[in-house]
Amino acid sequence: MVNETGKLVQHGLRTEYFSTAWMVFEFSVGLYSGLKAGSILLIAFGLDSCLEIISGSALIWRLRKAAKGAPAAEIERAERQSSLIVGTVLLLLALYVTGVAITNLVLHQAADSSLSGIGIAIASVILMPLLALRKRTLGKQLHSPALMEDGMCNVTCAYMAATVLIGATLTAWVGWWWSDSVAALVLVYFIASEGWEAFQVGCGRAA
Repeated sequence: MVNETGKLVQHGLRTEYFSTAWMVFEFSVGLYSGLKAGSILLIAFGLDSCLEIISGSALIWRLRKAAKGAPAAEIERAERQSSLIVGTVLLLLALYVTGVAITNLVLHQAADSSLSGIGIAIASVILMPLLALRKRTLGKQLHSPALMEDGMCNVTCAYMAATVLIGATLTAWVGWWWSDSVAALVLVYFIASEGWEAFQVGCGRAA
């Protein structure tokens, strides 16, 4: 039983290593594409990926602790602290995106097209659900709500990537100057929802 649990922990670690590495790539491409195209939508997507890196790193630390047999109370305390930090930053990001998107709408500020942004969004729409399913399965087997919640972050990322894809495609192919800002405001819902949930977990108020 111990050996089986150890194998599952190692599977979880490999999954998180891959997931976090992808988020580093997604952050780099998303932020670069957003800055180059002047797209608040892509910038927000890239910044959220950065937060996913923090979340993934915290979970890697947690799984490594589990692999070494650390006390459950210590692991749980670290998870709550990480959730509080990530949740706070996500809520601040939601406020930032809202402010910039509304400003762009008022000033009629349009984003340039970004093929690299569209490409990373397509890849994320395909990959994120697969990672979410993998983490959910491993989380159930390891009785780890944190791992399952991290999988839900991947689901949120997939929704965000789909929103980016719609906004970037409309901007590039149809030329609707407002689509990037409107899609960014839709993105705020996913960012704020994920941030509030993480904040509640960090404060110990989640069910």
